[in-house]
Amino acid sequence: MYLYWDSTYILVIIGTILVGLAQSYVQATFNRYSEWATERGYTGRQVAMEILNRQGIGQVAVEPIKGQLTDHYDPMNKVLRLSEVTYDETSISAVAVAAHECGHAIQDAEGYSFLRLRSAIAPVAQFGSSIAVPLIIFGLILGWTGMTQVGVIAFALVLLFQIVTLPVEFDASRRALVILEEQGMFTAEELPAARKVLRSAAFTYVASTLSTSLQLLRFIILSNNRNRD
Repeated sequence: MYLYWDSTYILVIIGTILVGLAQSYVQATFNRYSEWATERGYTGRQVAMEILNRQGIGQVAVEPIKGQLTDHYDPMNKVLRLSEVTYDETSISAVAVAAHECGHAIQDAEGYSFLRLRSAIAPVAQFGSSIAVPLIIFGLILGWTGMTQVGVIAFALVLLFQIVTLPVEFDASRRALVILEEQGMFTAEELPAARKVLRSAAFTYVASTLSTSLQLLRFIILSNNRNRD
C-alpha cells in the first residue's frame, strides 16, 4: 500500500495521461492520412525498396508483419518489416512510415552513433526493466536501502535507453522527409501531411520518455522517504 497509494502516485497518473494522449494523437493522425492516397501511387513496400536500392543497401530485405503500426527495422538481421497498413497501401501514412523505417536502415549502414549506442544499451536496459520494479518494491517493504537503490539505478537505465532513442527517431524522420522530397515520391501538397504523420509518431517517444522520467522521480522520492522513516 505504501508503494502504490501515496501522494506521489499523481506522477504515474500524469505520465499515463501523457502517453495516452500521444497514442491517441498518432492513431488519429495516421488514420486521417491513411485515407489520402498519394498521387504517385507507390505502396509502402515499393517506396522502401526504391529508397534502399538508391542508398546502396538493397540487400536489406523488406517483409510484411502482422498488426498496425508494428513497423520496425531489425538491425541484427538486416530486415525492414512493414505492418499490414503500410506494406501494400498507397496512402501518405503508409509511404511516410515506410520511409521512416528506411531512415533507420540508412543509419545502420552509415554507423550512426546514436543508433549504435542504443543497440549497445538495449540488452542492459531490457534487463534493468525486468528487475527494477521488483527490487524497488521488496526494498521498500523490507526497508533494505541498498536493494531499493539498485532498483532505482536499473530503472534509470530504461530511461537512458529512451533518451538515446529520441535522436534516433527524429533523425530517421528527418532523413525520410529529405529522401521523399528529393526522389519525388510526394507532391508539394503531400509533404506537409507526411510531416504531420512523422511528427505525431515522434510525440509518442517524447511522451513515453516523460512518463518514465516521472516514474523514476516517484521511485526516488519513495526511496528517500523510506530512508527518513
